Amino acid sequence: MSHREPPRFTGVRTYQDPLGRFSLRFPTDWLRFDLQDREGVRYAPRADDPDTWFTVWISPLEEHVVAEDLEILREGVAEGLSRFAECTVLESSEVVLGNLIKFERIFTFRDGDALRKRKVWLLYVDTFQIVLTWQGASPEEYEYWLPMANYAFATFNLPEALWFATDRDLVGYSRKQRED
Repeated sequence: MSHREPPRFTGVRTYQDPLGRFSLRFPTDWLRFDLQDREGVRYAPRADDPDTWFTVWISPLEEHVVAEDLEILREGVAEGLSRFAECTVLESSEVVLGNLIKFERIFTFRDGDALRKRKVWLLYVDTFQIVLTWQGASPEEYEYWLPMANYAFATFNLPEALWFATDRDLVGYSRKQRED
């Protein structure tokens, strides 16, 4: 069995959403691909492995998300995961900060003959859904590149304006006020 050297950073770059809604850093030598059906980008460590990648995308929502939406959003996350073949959730967490809701799921699923592994952050930020996803073509590829993917997650940043938009004391959004 040959030993595979760990991945190494040769530099980092910053991706800034064109409308200033978020930013993150990623390895300089990763390849960039624009997403065709979403506002966002995909980065891949190698051109010869189209199933190992990191994506970030954003979608506008029709109304403000508030902390009280947690349960219905949790049900939606579970329903979405149930659509993956042979999905096994390995880790699951949720964080609510003011009106910002973040779901984190790490799971494996069957994609044809391949077993893939994914980490997903689903963020509900005022009137936006932001999704960060790290996928390995296999659980082994997931783990091999994970330190670099985790750097992108760790450097994900929201601008102050969006943090303020989720502050319940400043904006006053709650389910009751939304329904009035």
